Amino acid sequence: MLRSLLCLACLVPAAHAETPMTAAEFEAWSTGRTLDYAADGARWGSEMHLANRATIDADEGGVCRSGHWYPQGDDICFVYEFNPGPYCWRFLKEGDQVIAEFVGEAFAEHITVTLSDAPIPCTPEVGV
Repeated sequence: MLRSLLCLACLVPAAHAETPMTAAEFEAWSTGRTLDYAADGARWGSEMHLANRATIDADEGGVCRSGHWYPQGDDICFVYEFNPGPYCWRFLKEGDQVIAEFVGEAFAEHITVTLSDAPIPCTPEVGV
């Protein structure tokens, strides 16, 4: 009985484990939507995801930049005009929440990602 309880206790954390989104899952989840990024509850930036993996990105208070994304293994990599990158992230599903983890450099902050239907307020002459 004790062995069964220990085995069951080992399975509980696995049920809440973070699962990387595949490129197909990420594309279906993000296309036509705006992703809002927040660190420690404060908005960090937003990114509109358009058809054909095109994006428009703006850090909070920054200018808008056109770009696109592509898959690289389990990572989703972004490239922007005037700032080519690539900037690769792993998008992890944890229940109903999505967490973004920057690849290659550890962020101390917990980056959460939420979906919105609101466009980023860009004017044509500002970066796009």
